[in-house]
Order: sequence, then structure tokens, then C-alpha cells
Amino acid sequence: MFAFQRWSSALEMKRYIQRYCHHIDGLPDFSALRFTKYNQYESMILPLENYLRAHGVKFEFGFNVQNVIFDEKNGKKLAKKIVYLTPDGKKESVDLLEDDLVFITNGCCTDTTCYGDQNHAPDLSKVKNCSGESWDMWKRIAIQDENFGHPEKFCGDVEASNWMSATIDTSNEEIIKAMMKICKRDPREGKVTTGGIVSVKDSQDGWFLSWTINRQPQFASQPKGHVLVWVYGLYTNKPGNYVKKAMRDCTGEEICEEWLYHIGFPVSEIKEYASKNCNTTTSFMPYINAFFMPRQVKDRPLVVPEGSVNFAFIGQFAETPRDTIFTTEYSIRTGMEAVYTLMNVYRGVPETWGSVYDVRELLKASYYAIDKKQLKDLKMKPIERWALKFALKKIKDTDVEKVVKESGLI
Repeated sequence: MFAFQRWSSALEMKRYIQRYCHHIDGLPDFSALRFTKYNQYESMILPLENYLRAHGVKFEFGFNVQNVIFDEKNGKKLAKKIVYLTPDGKKESVDLLEDDLVFITNGCCTDTTCYGDQNHAPDLSKVKNCSGESWDMWKRIAIQDENFGHPEKFCGDVEASNWMSATIDTSNEEIIKAMMKICKRDPREGKVTTGGIVSVKDSQDGWFLSWTINRQPQFASQPKGHVLVWVYGLYTNKPGNYVKKAMRDCTGEEICEEWLYHIGFPVSEIKEYASKNCNTTTSFMPYINAFFMPRQVKDRPLVVPEGSVNFAFIGQFAETPRDTIFTTEYSIRTGMEAVYTLMNVYRGVPETWGSVYDVRELLKASYYAIDKKQLKDLKMKPIERWALKFALKKIKDTDVEKVVKESGLI
């Protein structure tokens, strides 16, 4: 279930277990997660952008930052110049002073995303290892200092870091009924319909398909009665169970056909429903799993590298302790750490919840990890059962026994 691929980082797996062991009871239905009313752009990014514009912040779009030039003297590291391409392709630069602040988002999981639509497969002609605007910039930065990370660890193997996503738009009642038969909820009730991601076990030898329906409508302008289904496949180079093509070579309509097959639609009706009752857009993402590629701690730069005077790294490919990537919290935490440090703000970044150090949370997590069974109901060797009885006798009528009882283990 974790991090999508079998070869994903054990280091990140360890961090997730430690960070969220108090949420293990919410894994079956994702009740531990919080979802915005609409998609993340309309619910978080756009309001933030509007707020900043109202307070005088100037945004410049269409510029391609090529490099940041650094200088080091007497142990101090200074960002001296930003090199960029203008929207019309002209190469220019900005000279920097010690009082300037540079926040660098190094690496991007959606870089070089290739889009398709109902009748066209995505064009993958530009996809290759270690290539893309954000990765090219990070590579030029990293070559200047060993402490600026190793981007090739994350973007060096597209076959290991890619998967493919599709959005199916439908208002057809028969399709919605087929979904309700599986998730037991009406997707138009304004709740997270599937309660989490539905993994299609029958597709493990094919695309390894999963799908989910977030709170509807996902967009403020979404037509009433329409439902958006998010579908994704982990193995984009294998033929599907119904559509005998690699997922990356499929049109939106063909991906919809594979999904309809797996939710139980009669084979004789699949083609018609996918073509006439759904509109499916697709995206092939070469680096979407780059966060989770096997790595060492030093492969990501510290948020504020040692000796930094006027620059910091922020986002998912900057290193900050204990927190977990692929979360909104991680990006916010790196930003707070960068600003507070460079601007000498006398305020601590909020600590991650230390549930891994809380005996009560560990006991509760153990109870849910063994499917809400009591210790006495587990299979044990005679010596283990004797040890359990001995331990329970020792803690009888103590606070320890009270805590264990509250967890459900006894």
C-alpha cells in the first residue's frame, strides 16, 4: 500500500510509520485524512495567491530559471546570481546581494508531464532520464557544492519513477450505480465517496489500477450531477486486462474502458459507455514517484545549508528531520524553516507529533495492526503464552494495566 512501488524507499517507509502510527486506525477508511472542499488549487493555492497579490506581491510566470550561481568565502555561502530564460527565450540574469533572499524549489514531481485526452494518447517524445526544467536547474546547482544534493538519485530512472493518471468525467446513472455498488455511497452526497483509494487486485499483473472519488464537486464550475473519478495505474508499460495495450500508449477512452471492465460493466456495453457517456483526460508523469526513490539522507540538501547567508531550499526535495514527504505539511514546514532561519524570526517551527514516543499511541497502534484482537486471542507458543500471563499478573491493578486496557489489547 505504501508509496506505490515495491522498490520505494525504506527510509521514507520508516518515517511514515514513526510519523503516523497514531493514525493506523484510520487507514481502512482514510478517516485520518482531511480533504479540502474543492481541488487543492482552488481551495489553497488560489486564495493564497489572491491574498499575496492584495498585499503587493508580484508574480512573474513563464520564466525558466536555469541556474543559481553561488560563491563561498570564509565558510559563508552566498547566492550571487539567478540565470533565467524569459518567456520569449531570451537569456538574462539578476545579480544578488547579501540582503536578498532566494528560496529554491529544487526538483518537481510533475516535471515533463505529458497530457492526453479522450481520443489521443500522451506524446512521450520528450521523456528521458534526468531531464526537465526543475531537474536541469537542480543539476546545475548541485554540481557547485556537494551539500546541494544529488538530483540523479530521484530523476535518474524514469521507468522506476513514473505512473499514469486519468480523470473520468461522467453523469451517467448506470456508471454511477456501478460505482455505488462497490463503495456503498452516492458520490453526489458531498463526502469522500470511496473512503480512500480502491485498489483493483485483479489488475496486479496488468496496469495495477486504482481509483477514488473525492468530495464532489471537485471544481467550483463543475456541472451539477457530474462526477469526476480519479484513476491511476502504476505499471504503465504492461498490457491491461481488458485493453491489451500499455497504459502509456492508450487514449482516454481506452483507459476508461479498462476501468469500466474492472468495476463490473458488461463487456458488450463497455465501448459505447466509454465513448458516449464519459470524457477521459490523461497524464503520464515521469517523475511522480521521484519522492520515494531509494536514497540516503545527504541526497537532499538541508533547507538552510550550513554557511548559507541568503538562500534556502524548500519543498519536497529539501531535507528536514522526521516529517514525511508527499504531504502538504512537508512543503509548509520547509518554507517556515527557511523563512524563520534566514530572517531570524524568533519562533520555532511546530514540532511533528511525537506519537512514536507515546506508549499509549504505540499500544493503540498495535491493537489496530493485529485487526483489533486482544493479546490472548493471538497465536502463541506455550512459552510466549506463559510470559504474557506472567506479565499481566505483574501489572494487575496498576496504571500500566489501565493504559493497556484502554488500548483494547486486554
